[in-house]
Amino acid sequence: MELSAKPPVLARTLVGLAVAATLVWYVARAISGVPDPPSAPLPVPALDSPLAPKPASEVAIFAGGCFWGTQAVFEHVIGVQKATAGYCGGHVDHPYYELVCSGSTGHAESVRVVYDPSQITYGQLLMVFFGVVHDPTQKNRQGPDVGTQYRSAIFFTSPEQQKIADAYIAQLNAAKIFKHPIATQLVSAPEFYDAEDYHQDYLIHHPDDGYIRAMDMPKLEHLKRDFPKLYH
Repeated sequence: MELSAKPPVLARTLVGLAVAATLVWYVARAISGVPDPPSAPLPVPALDSPLAPKPASEVAIFAGGCFWGTQAVFEHVIGVQKATAGYCGGHVDHPYYELVCSGSTGHAESVRVVYDPSQITYGQLLMVFFGVVHDPTQKNRQGPDVGTQYRSAIFFTSPEQQKIADAYIAQLNAAKIFKHPIATQLVSAPEFYDAEDYHQDYLIHHPDDGYIRAMDMPKLEHLKRDFPKLYH
């Protein structure tokens, strides 16, 4: 009985070591792109749209590094009806993951957020984007992920979104919330392409993935801790 029990124990030990090694690897890769945390809680946008008088659906598109974590965060934000991982901002029709990862298409890993403006404002979505999703001061990277496909960008879908986002970026820079200037691009939304099925809800389907545990699970805890009224 003792001999037969050893293989499972050994297997579990090896799996544990592999997971630990993966976490160490991601942390080590992220050292050269250490996040620039806000020096204070993010302020409420001085310019924002009021809550709509009745339920509706509006679209916002954000790029903030790997879309796995971005999608997971917005799926836990009150008023968000759907969050879809995909590609936006490039010059190639119907891009696919491997091509986008080459950095040759101009696309950024992005998330299309459909939200109810009677439950959450665009300005509140921006607070989550800048305060939880990513470090907006990193240019063409997020931690261990390097390249233009991981850039920080807001693809506005209306003139109102453009005004609110532009004003909030100026507000954050003026208040010196971050040690470095915000590098987020603000551009009109081109066509958005859904990512492959295996990328959708990646955190939900792979909660024990080393990257997810190291890079994305902390974001959900951050959202719950710092924005409890927006978390669900």
